Amino acid sequence: MTQSQTLDLIEQLQQFPDYRKSKGKRHALWLVMMLVLLGTLCGYRGYRPLADFSQQHWDTVCELLELPENTRIPSYSTFGRVLQRIDFDPLLAVFNDWSQRLVHLMAPTWVALDGKSIKSTLSDYSESYQRFVCTVSAFTHQTGVVLRLEVMDNKQTSEIEVVRQLIGALAGQPVIFTLDALHCQKKQSNKLSNNSNII
Repeated sequence: MTQSQTLDLIEQLQQFPDYRKSKGKRHALWLVMMLVLLGTLCGYRGYRPLADFSQQHWDTVCELLELPENTRIPSYSTFGRVLQRIDFDPLLAVFNDWSQRLVHLMAPTWVALDGKSIKSTLSDYSESYQRFVCTVSAFTHQTGVVLRLEVMDNKQTSEIEVVRQLIGALAGQPVIFTLDALHCQKKQSNKLSNNSNII
């Protein structure tokens, strides 16, 4: 990620609505979320690991992000409070907007569409049709870059419908989609192939 791309992402995160009350806020929300993204990309998953990442790389982070000298390092409890209460939908919109600005497909590109359940979201364990949350992503075969991401609750919608939305969002770009067996139903294939390159 280049510095210009980082600054663009900061601008996107700064547009994210801050749900917190003004009293007691010690850290800018965009900074906490940037640390979550950077730490997660480096393999630091969890509140305490994210705090460790911030502590270990604080000087570099301050230099790259041009933070004031008196900027405090978020604690693990800060990461916990933010991640437990944050509204994911606006964050998802910020990511998709940033990704669209960042990635420009100039040549035909193979793009996979796939859904994965999110760890620790399973409920209704005893029911035959359990409830869970999935992320459905469109990512390139060549580089693995995620072009777009959507979230679905399996009791509210289906992966088939979300995949249609992703294909629609990427319509007009030079992409060739690959899908798994779930989307090989005859009716579904006909609907998708009318306006898209599907394999």
